[in-house]
Amino acid sequence: MFLHIVHRTLALVLTLLLASIAVFLFMAVLPGDPARVALGVNATPEAIAALRAEFGTDRPLLVQYLDWVGGLVTGDFGVSYVTRAPIGPQIADRLLVTLWLVGSAMVVAVVVAVPLGILAAVRHRRLSGILLSGLSQVGVAIPNFLAGILLVALFAVRWRLLPSGGWVPPAVDPLGFLQRLILPALALGLVQGAVLTRYVRSAILDVLREDYLRTARAKGLTLSGALRRHGLRNAAIPVVTVLALQLTTLLIGAVVIERVFVIPGLGSLLLDGVANRDLLLVQGVVMVLVLAVLLVNFVVDVLYTVLDPRIGRAVA
Repeated sequence: MFLHIVHRTLALVLTLLLASIAVFLFMAVLPGDPARVALGVNATPEAIAALRAEFGTDRPLLVQYLDWVGGLVTGDFGVSYVTRAPIGPQIADRLLVTLWLVGSAMVVAVVVAVPLGILAAVRHRRLSGILLSGLSQVGVAIPNFLAGILLVALFAVRWRLLPSGGWVPPAVDPLGFLQRLILPALALGLVQGAVLTRYVRSAILDVLREDYLRTARAKGLTLSGALRRHGLRNAAIPVVTVLALQLTTLLIGAVVIERVFVIPGLGSLLLDGVANRDLLLVQGVVMVLVLAVLLVNFVVDVLYTVLDPRIGRAVA
């Protein structure tokens, strides 16, 4: 298991290095000059050259890349081309908001999907199981932004139970924070919960057909007892894989949901940077998102060895 974790750590570092090169080169080949965008179309060539020197964009690409990566390692993301403010603190503040949103949505998804998926699998030949399966299929077809709009129309506009948007830090107003978090977390979490329900149902159905579960039932265990003792751990391996994919999906979906609910998260910062052609800011945000995805995959690989130690021994 230890060697497996070491291998995965080295792969994480190498992948992160390759991703940083890809992100930097992609931003470098995009049309447009940040200095010209910042100064406007009437700027003189001398002013543009001076601002390029200030931004450092007049240096060779290799020097720019090494300087940028060296700053990332120390937590220095550079200075925004537009606002001239440090990028690192902006990303840190917005990332915390997005993590609250994504974490809450994932909790909603798991709380909804695990019991409903198990129930749909156990009762797959009954009417209740068929209805749960159909309901989850409908949920899969609903996009996040549409779910958000429907929730706002019902809970904020018609029933006036919750705010329609905005954000309050939890340290400032805990109650207001919770009130503004509920709808966007539900909009993200319910849709992903419907997707996860399908996978939980499929995983449990596969386990129900295994010989070891039938043997446990033959020894006198109830269906629920056999699932708890022998089935859930084996069914968890494919579900954990889907959870990793859903976390990345939630990060992407948060970009749209943050716009719908006017939440100042990382997605909103990314869209603002793209609109303002603040390429250095966009680079920093994209690298943080890439790092988040890679860390999720790394954690999932480690969880595989915990759930099934044979994986770690096979790699070693």
